[in-house]
Amino acid sequence: MIDFDNKDIKKKRTLKVFIEAARELIEEKGIEQVTIREVAKKAGYNSATIYNYFDNCNQLIFFASLDFLGEYSQAMPEYIADADDEIDRFIKMWECFCKYSFENPKIYYAIFSDNIGEHPEILMKKYFNIFPEKLDTAPKDLLPMLLDPDLSHRAAIASKPLIENDYLSKELARQMDNMITYIYHGMLILMVNKRIAYSSDQALKIITKQIKSIVENAICCHQK
Repeated sequence: MIDFDNKDIKKKRTLKVFIEAARELIEEKGIEQVTIREVAKKAGYNSATIYNYFDNCNQLIFFASLDFLGEYSQAMPEYIADADDEIDRFIKMWECFCKYSFENPKIYYAIFSDNIGEHPEILMKKYFNIFPEKLDTAPKDLLPMLLDPDLSHRAAIASKPLIENDYLSKELARQMDNMITYIYHGMLILMVNKRIAYSSDQALKIITKQIKSIVENAICCHQK
């Protein structure tokens, strides 16, 4: 992806037009149907112009997908604001992430599971560097997590306060994070492939219950 000065308002506006066009196509036809030609047609530009901003269609799709992720990032602070303690905060963080994931499973699968483009960590940082307003309401301590496309890294950052407050050992936290990450991926894949008939609310209720159970068991093991 090309680099340009964030102060270049014209280029930023044009980039936003392409991202919004790709996002609309995702909503209308599905992520697998997005092409450079279709995005250019919808945006009112020729295909060559898009290549002045993106190296390939995968990068454009990734940026459009991150536009959905911005909604989750902005919702997180309010979602965890009334947490009773670090344990409840950790569970609510996962609950918020799962809520938005299951409402748009193909998008979150593309960002966190599928091979949608090269160097997703670089693309994610570029996206939020160009559109910092997407993170305006995010707590400073959550920024490293929100800027990391690797779900295992995000899980480790989220559970760090539990280690620091002696709710868990590092080893138990790692095991807990792995279990939660695996069941999340499992639910997401089942929803993407339509192997289950759960609504997003049903899937959220089920996985939240499982996450709570995993966390409680891990804390009990640490206390023994």
